[in-house]
Parts: sequence; C-alpha cells; structure tokens
Amino acid sequence: MPSFADKVVDFNRNLHCNITLPDGFDSLNPFLSNPETMKVMHAFYQKYYADNRPRHFIIGINPSRHGAGVTGVPFTDTKRLKSVCDIEMLTAHTHEISSLFLYDAIEAFGGADLFYKNFYINSPFPLAIVKHVGQGKMVNANYYDDPKLFEALKPFMISSMEKHISLGLKTDKVIILGKKNADYLRKLNKEAKLFEEAIVLEHPRYIQQYKSKDRMGYIDKYIQTFMEVAGLG
Repeated sequence: MPSFADKVVDFNRNLHCNITLPDGFDSLNPFLSNPETMKVMHAFYQKYYADNRPRHFIIGINPSRHGAGVTGVPFTDTKRLKSVCDIEMLTAHTHEISSLFLYDAIEAFGGADLFYKNFYINSPFPLAIVKHVGQGKMVNANYYDDPKLFEALKPFMISSMEKHISLGLKTDKVIILGKKNADYLRKLNKEAKLFEEAIVLEHPRYIQQYKSKDRMGYIDKYIQTFMEVAGLG
C-alpha cells in the first residue's frame, strides 16, 4: 500500500499546468527546472511522511521562487532544508523569510517531526507564479493578483485541492495562511465543498515584513492553532 509520502511524490512527479495564463504571467514548475529538486523533495517526504497517518491541511498561497519554487517543499528554503531537516541541496542556496518564520513556529510547537506528523502544507496552485515587469525581469505573483489570473486557474486549483485531500487529509478543519488568501479560498470552498471549517492565520511573509515587532505573539498564535487543530491542547 503506498504511503502518504509515496502519494505526495507521485503527485509532484505528475504536476503539470498547461493553462494559458493572462499576458504578463507565467508559472514555473520547480520539478522541471532542476533535477536536484525532485531528489530533495523525495528525501523530505520519505523522512516525514512514510506512513498512512491522516493529517490536517495548511494552505498557503502559491510557492515563491525562493522557497518551494527551488526545493519543491512548501515554505522550505535551502537553509531550513539543511539546518532543520538535514537534507542538503547542492545546486541552489536560498533564504526565504516566510520559511524562517514558519520554521521558528514549528520549533516552538515541538519540532519538525511532531509538526509534519500532524500537518501537510501545500497551496491551491502548487507551482510558482511570476509576473514579467520588463527588461527581462520578473517578480513573484499570487494567484489572486489579477481577476483574469484567478478565473483561469480556478478549475486547476479546485482539482489540485481535491487531489491533496485524496492523499489522506482530514477535512473537518483547515488552516489558511493569509487573510486575502482565505477570502478567495472561501469562494472555492463554497463551490467545491472541500472543508467544514477554516481557521485563518496571518501569512508568515506579512508578519515578517510588517509585524516583526509582534513576531513572538504571532508565533504563540500559530502554536495555539496547531495545538487546537491537531487535538493536542
């Protein structure tokens, strides 16, 4: 019987987006960009998910180019992949502030083993999105940055979340990172009826950029939410 890890790896191996996006936007598939991404992603899931334990879903927005867009692991840059997960990526070196915050919260919760035993993180659109800004430059973009982008991706996102749930995720409660993300996911949930209750947390990037003075308070909020949803409180 395939483990949770086997099913995640299979999902990632077969992840393709053939959708034509609005002008100026592109999607990036990390598993096609760098052969080592597939290798470290496989190592990560086999380390933490080689079982059939049901978990709760934590939903981000979409991967950044410097986090999962490189490592293939949501909210995990190469620094955290090495220092926390003991998995080294040789062909890339990234630092991503969302990863820094989340892993500090994971450590405060009880560590990566306990966290990943109870939670699975991914996004409604599991590939990186970039916006071209001229002169060959591009910046990270979110799936909701443009109404046409959201409408183009909506069927793919619903299908993707249904596939994630089929991996073995609980649907009684879901944690959503980012208030604007939650607004759009509520629309998708109303249409597809994926989850019973959504709990919203401020996005790690928002906290790091705009609320750094209150960082420890937000970490406490994350821990309380993790405890509640996992039934450990």
